[in-house]
Amino acid sequence: MIDAINRGQEPAIKARYMLKDVTPRLYQETILSTCAEKNCLVVLPTGMGKTMIALMLASHRIKNFPSSKILFLAPTRPLVEQHYSTFKKNLDVDEKELAVFTGFVSPEKRGELWKQSKIIFSTPQGLENDIITNKIDLSEVSLLVFDEAHRATGDYSYAFIAKQYNKKARYPRILALTASPGSEVEKINEVCKNLCIEAVELRTDTDPDVMPYVQETSIGWVKVDLPEEFKKVQHYLKACYNSKINEVKKHGYYDESKGNGKIALLKLQAALHAEISKGDKSFEIMKSVSLLAEAMKAEHAIELLETQGISPLQTYFEKIYEEATTSSVKAVKNLAADLNFKSAFILTKGLVEKGIEHPKLAELRKIVCDEVSQNPAVKIIVFNQFRESAKKIQEMISMIPGVTAKMFFGQAKKNGTGLSQKEQKSMLEEFREAKFNVLVATSVAEEGIDIPYVDLVVFYEPIPSGIRTIQRRGRTGRQDKGRVIVLVAKGTRDEGHKWSAHHKERRMYRELETLRNKFGTVAVHKQEANLQKFISPETEIKVFADTREKASGTIKEMIELGVSIELQTLTVGDYVLSDRVGVELKKVPDFVDSIIDGRLLEQLKNLKNSYERPMILVEGEEDIYSQRNIHPNAIRGMLATIMVSYGIPVVQTKNAKDTALLMAVIAKREQDPNSREFNPHGSKKPATLHEQQEYLVSALPGIGPTLAKPLLEKFGSVRKLFNATEKELKEVEKIGEKKAEEIQKILDEKYEKK
Repeated sequence: MIDAINRGQEPAIKARYMLKDVTPRLYQETILSTCAEKNCLVVLPTGMGKTMIALMLASHRIKNFPSSKILFLAPTRPLVEQHYSTFKKNLDVDEKELAVFTGFVSPEKRGELWKQSKIIFSTPQGLENDIITNKIDLSEVSLLVFDEAHRATGDYSYAFIAKQYNKKARYPRILALTASPGSEVEKINEVCKNLCIEAVELRTDTDPDVMPYVQETSIGWVKVDLPEEFKKVQHYLKACYNSKINEVKKHGYYDESKGNGKIALLKLQAALHAEISKGDKSFEIMKSVSLLAEAMKAEHAIELLETQGISPLQTYFEKIYEEATTSSVKAVKNLAADLNFKSAFILTKGLVEKGIEHPKLAELRKIVCDEVSQNPAVKIIVFNQFRESAKKIQEMISMIPGVTAKMFFGQAKKNGTGLSQKEQKSMLEEFREAKFNVLVATSVAEEGIDIPYVDLVVFYEPIPSGIRTIQRRGRTGRQDKGRVIVLVAKGTRDEGHKWSAHHKERRMYRELETLRNKFGTVAVHKQEANLQKFISPETEIKVFADTREKASGTIKEMIELGVSIELQTLTVGDYVLSDRVGVELKKVPDFVDSIIDGRLLEQLKNLKNSYERPMILVEGEEDIYSQRNIHPNAIRGMLATIMVSYGIPVVQTKNAKDTALLMAVIAKREQDPNSREFNPHGSKKPATLHEQQEYLVSALPGIGPTLAKPLLEKFGSVRKLFNATEKELKEVEKIGEKKAEEIQKILDEKYEKK
């Protein structure tokens, strides 16, 4: 297969896009032959060269379709840059033909780079916006690669991008890469459906074509006993937890057959919140929601005690008691007053004063000491779920002679700390160059980080996720024999998590094997019907949407229906469906909030003044009368005002898809099939001269009807306003530097028809 790739089909590009310094492995060539023919999900253990398969397939596709582009997506900027470097190193391509798209590259710059580049590496979120705003043309792409493809579930951007690509590409081919797509068949099927997968290529460490390249990884389990002092704290916390659950049972909302772990509690809480949103605000249901919140906080305290230690637990207790004095949340106040919870807190403070810590810390210190004494050049990663615990581990390990430890965590600011992606990259470079020898990492290092050689991976705690366990384990055994040590506290949730991950991993491989053998009948992608069945093929619907709506599910659903979306800053409304129809779209909670804070009345006036047929869409299935502490008659009165006094219809839709379908049908009825051009700012004819003046000025960027009046009062006429300098504009209240610049730009820039 590799010879066929490098031969190519176009003499003019024979010397280009050749693979450099690449000796493909047998299983990579076998997998490649499938990927060349079908949209394929490739499941390979971490470190087994998934990116190399993408590289070979990219070379193959670009030679077969010389005028096409290759698009490679990865969930984070470090991963994007990592793949960029791999292609730059191993493909004979001019560096100018490679481009990196991330959130740091402006949309305008991405549009320019797209035109001049051959192979683009991008994070999905920014690219999704580029697709919505038509800044890139997916029809030109002959290969779309999704790295860490297991993320393609729910509302993640991968699903939307794959569907759009499958619709628009002239020569579509999708390659999805992952080490672990999930343990549940529903999740695996969802990934396959969302990415339009037609074949699965699965390899495990035991497959005959992979075994020669797999480095042996030994897994050791180090068990520790929970000290008696810990068990006393545990007793009080469990008593607190059980008391909350027993009260929920008395109210009739707890079903033990559905499980009693954190996930079961979250599902029950979500179900109760759904009932409340539908209008059930009985004492029993409201009390149960509060009790479940208390139970989950107590459950988290138990987890910290059993798996992490006293210091993280003490920090958590202090946070709870601080919130109890400043917050009005009853769940926090009630928990802080609970005698069992208080007792656990007092005991924990005593243990902190005595300097007693989790026995895992002593065991970890011993492991690291032994490793360093045997091999001073050893490289170790210690994984821990909680940043507070990781900090304690890093401090303790750093006191060992011969050890330099650094803490690797995410960008989110917690207690004022967070590593930027630039800092993360720099730290990994230092680790790679052996400038320090122990990396204490949270979950951010589990996925896709390129650390080529690590002697030992330590799990400070087992984790119940099969995917994350595989990813953690895959950090070692890449170039030589790897080792994994897992610390387990006996008789705690550590043991449950250990077996949960084990069974999930085994189930994942069973389901993938079934999927591979019976793929044609299990998960073949089917194109969903779109709006074309309601309209003639030559009809194209165009809708203007406010730029603030670009991340909404509604816009994505409309694009799925074949509607052409143009994003603009709308001064009135959220969507414009025709010259006559402007739409204000609100979720149910926001609709009620806008009644309370008075925003709605101003928006109604603007809609009425701007559009001949304005309408309000309220999205969501929640009970509109149960959102806030406001009498239902107040809401009914506002609805009557909107529909009778203003003559504006109010329609409630169930979800984003329902909203999109309704607006698409209205737009289709409204728009002239011979012309898609209409005014996004409405075209209701103003009745008087001063209304026409206000209307004209309101169309300026960021102005709208509210600011049009003070501008006209300041300058006296439209002409004087248009002739005003930027400095004079800024003298008007609420016209800042940015708005003044935008107005000047609109008035001064030369018009160029696109």
